[in-house]
Amino acid sequence: MTAGTSLDTAHPPTALRTSAEVVVVGAGLAGLVCARHLHAAGVDVLVVEAADAVGGRVRSETVGSFRVDRGFQLLNPAYPEVEKVLDVDALDLRTFDAGVAVHRGGRVAALRDPRRHPTAVLQALRFPLGSAREKAALARWLLTVTSAGDLKEPDSGWSDGLDAADVHGELRWSVLEPFLAGVLGEVDGTTSRRFVDLLVRTFLRGTPGVPAGGMQAVPDQLAAGLPAGSLATGVTVRHIGLAPRSLAVETAGGGITCDAIVVATDAHTAGHLVPALDVPDSHALSTFWFGAPSSPAPDARAKLLHLDGDRTGPVVNSAVVSAVAPSYLQPGSEHRALVSAQVLGADTGAEVERRVREQLARVYGAHTAEWTRVAAHSIPHALPVVAPPFEGSRPVDVGDGVFVAGDHRENASLQGALVSGRRAADAVLQKTFGRTGALRAR
Repeated sequence: MTAGTSLDTAHPPTALRTSAEVVVVGAGLAGLVCARHLHAAGVDVLVVEAADAVGGRVRSETVGSFRVDRGFQLLNPAYPEVEKVLDVDALDLRTFDAGVAVHRGGRVAALRDPRRHPTAVLQALRFPLGSAREKAALARWLLTVTSAGDLKEPDSGWSDGLDAADVHGELRWSVLEPFLAGVLGEVDGTTSRRFVDLLVRTFLRGTPGVPAGGMQAVPDQLAAGLPAGSLATGVTVRHIGLAPRSLAVETAGGGITCDAIVVATDAHTAGHLVPALDVPDSHALSTFWFGAPSSPAPDARAKLLHLDGDRTGPVVNSAVVSAVAPSYLQPGSEHRALVSAQVLGADTGAEVERRVREQLARVYGAHTAEWTRVAAHSIPHALPVVAPPFEGSRPVDVGDGVFVAGDHRENASLQGALVSGRRAADAVLQKTFGRTGALRAR
């Protein structure tokens, strides 16, 4: 990864407190939301985070004259929990166009949501990929996803679900499967069909985007609602366990006694701190960021997610992020475009980068050898596996005053992380303090 400097979001060093009513381990979205709810209910809470700033897997950094997120991440304002806990207007969300641009056989065709782009109805009918029968089958599937999504229906992998819906052919191969691969972190079709239905429904109801200040603005906004002294960064937790008449969180800087502990980390880390916890496996994702002298996509499709319908390389999707959020280019930049490319797996080595550049050259019809590599982020535990049968929420109370939060307790999405934080706070309030639930306040 190219070396860079973090944004001005790192919290100043604070003397580590030795006690609190509740200690939250991890200042990702789930941990911050949990702490916010507990604070709103009058609980003395302390959040400890190993990194130098809040966010967990939702982080941004500056590299030279670029702002980049650590991985290709989007905020969907249609997520129900987003409206409850975030001030979306204050985030100044810059949204993508509702659709995709697909490169196939040397041509690029745009496919937009006709409901939000009425002029795109004819464009959708004339979309060169897929027969009329394939388009009809896809439309029927989307209508079913929009209106149903019953968790009581038998579950299977999403590939089997598409087979059952008779969705086959070019549209599936060149559009739907590459798009879902980037969202789910896998292209094998093994993720729960129920969960995929829920995700697709939210994409049809909202238009994802990024805050003008980068995705880091999301955890920063959550952290701003915590009182002074309740957040300590740069603190690594080594062990959690029982202490005389209380619980203890052992850190590199000393011990913290408390009445309850919330482990709000990724599933992999949670499994180490709470060995008895049932945690799912994870999908790995990597993101390459390139600076280009000009936008490789014409204005008409610059704000669309780009897919390689030929599937000729490791890239599952790409975007000209600076066309959506010009603020990702810092003043004085020699470049005029910032391009992201998302890859399945954790390999960001030279050979993968070479293949990425070759694939993007075909997708955009550009000379990518001249592009500057800005950063490459490898995230081994990017998304928890959501295997069938998907039955919704997992328990957050693991006993003895220890609770867990994170997308692995709900589902592999930002929505899942936010909901899990609220659920963990509710459980702490009820089990530890005998209260009925957390306050619902920003």
